[in-house]
Amino acid sequence: MRFRRLAGAIGLLLSLCASAADSHQPSATTEVQPQPGVRVAVVGGLVLSGIWPALREKAEAATGLRIETVAAAPKEGIVPPFRQGEADLLLIHGSDETYALQAAGQAAPLRAWAMNAHVIVGPTNDPAGIAGAENATEALRRIIAADAPLIGYRDPGSFAIVHGLFRSAGLHPGARQQLFDDAESPQQVLRSAQAKNAYAVVGHIPVAFGKMPSDGMRVLLKGDPAMSRVYVAVEPGPLHPADPARRHAAHQLAEYLLSPRGQADLEAVDRAAGGPWVYPLSRLRAH
Repeated sequence: MRFRRLAGAIGLLLSLCASAADSHQPSATTEVQPQPGVRVAVVGGLVLSGIWPALREKAEAATGLRIETVAAAPKEGIVPPFRQGEADLLLIHGSDETYALQAAGQAAPLRAWAMNAHVIVGPTNDPAGIAGAENATEALRRIIAADAPLIGYRDPGSFAIVHGLFRSAGLHPGARQQLFDDAESPQQVLRSAQAKNAYAVVGHIPVAFGKMPSDGMRVLLKGDPAMSRVYVAVEPGPLHPADPARRHAAHQLAEYLLSPRGQADLEAVDRAAGGPWVYPLSRLRAH
């Protein structure tokens, strides 16, 4: 009798131990907590070139963030979503629009994180002979000397690059070097230039990836750092609608993009995409 009671007690003890062990096992129905998320709006060339999709994957692996690209378009299509709180981070060229966001309290202080290249495109017969020029300044000198037409492209970035080159070199363009871009849309500027047998300074990405039709035209000069434009990472400012969690995630992503690892990853994906299309700041500093 005493033996049966002892055996029963031992059985009860073993049962209690098993139950305690089971209570410490993760439940099959326990939900996995989602990773923090950040919504990003990017200028279209970053996607067109393949740079951002590849860099996004590397960024997710490096940061543990879930990164959603909510808009990829010209600046007119990505500034409003950021302003309205539909995007938590904006990757765009530094411009009047980005400074306006900062001035309005919607953007934190801007931080440069990458560059992209502009090129000089001209008629295939290259009447000014700029294909052999050492740099963009020398190319413009040849265009002026040949009194060859040059389109004043309406895009503020290209326009600023050309006039910056004129000013820094002390060049004085003639009437034929200030032709108005009368194309129906910005993407048609090279058709307008072709009709005038003119040169134009444009972003390399839209030309190379077919966004700017360029029949009868070709890239004649590229690789001059003086024709680069800066991309900035725009984080939410004090008046931006983003909640604290999204602000933190946006800051995490921006920190990665500017970090040595992020810059090395950018270099790698740009090389893999056949660049230089979008490249780290170190390449510009090397010049």
